[in-house]
Amino acid sequence: MTLERDAASNVAKVLSEALPYIRRYVGKTLVIKYGGNAMENDDLKTGFARDIVLMKAVGIHPVVVHGGGPQIGDLLKRLSIESHFIDGMRVTDSQTMDVVEMVLGGHVNKEIVNLINRHGGSAIGLTGKDAGLIQAKKMVVKRQTPEMTTPEIIDFGHVGEVTGINTDLLNMLTKGDFIPVIAPIGVGADGESYNINADFVAGKVAEALKAEKLMLLTNIAGLMDKEGRVLTGLTTAQVDGLIEDGTIYGGMLPKIRCALEAVQGGVTTAHIVDGRVPNAVLLEIFTDTGVGTLISNSKPAG
Repeated sequence: MTLERDAASNVAKVLSEALPYIRRYVGKTLVIKYGGNAMENDDLKTGFARDIVLMKAVGIHPVVVHGGGPQIGDLLKRLSIESHFIDGMRVTDSQTMDVVEMVLGGHVNKEIVNLINRHGGSAIGLTGKDAGLIQAKKMVVKRQTPEMTTPEIIDFGHVGEVTGINTDLLNMLTKGDFIPVIAPIGVGADGESYNINADFVAGKVAEALKAEKLMLLTNIAGLMDKEGRVLTGLTTAQVDGLIEDGTIYGGMLPKIRCALEAVQGGVTTAHIVDGRVPNAVLLEIFTDTGVGTLISNSKPAG
């Protein structure tokens, strides 16, 4: 009996702690980039779907943008199509782009939609080609080393960058009690398909919707200092300083730049969240402690 009472008391405590946050975010839009371990572990997948459904049930408007790099790599391997990467970015020729569309727009997107719907949500799967949701253009990357007299232009093929977001479509869906689930495939003015980094798409969607939060699920505990401690609350100016002094480097840089641009573009806060933690999304938005790094324009409390 005592154990049951303690369990009930813990539930009441959790709900009591969550209530102010629920009130704060009712009617607000939260954009969540879903990927990494959270997308590959069955228990974490189930927890994520339930988190999203609960958010919608209490009046918050979640918008999900997903990745799928490992799944693309697996199918390319099975089809004996060699993968090429430059600076960690997949070179996407026409044949690879067909596979990207098949995996992201088909298999991965529909799996997430199905999972959310099985747990009581009303998710709708989209790619950037649906109603011109993600307008894009070919990404042009220049690289120059000290020995070069002129920059080298690197051709990544069908890799794109976002030029516009159809917010009317997303606002119509969220206000109609639907949960948009977006595959990061853009469409050019010529109708060409473009493979776009999911973090960047999530950031641009959050900016366009003036979202309350952008949440990037990752496979690390958050942004860390040089001693390996998680930095929980940072301003954009502090993040700039950490980039300059080399604390933030390598593969973490694109994700951090995406979060910075979103906050500077009007998103209230951006979060680098440990997707390996069960119910990471709810813990980050509904508890005092959270499970990652928060970035905002305002000075952190304390």
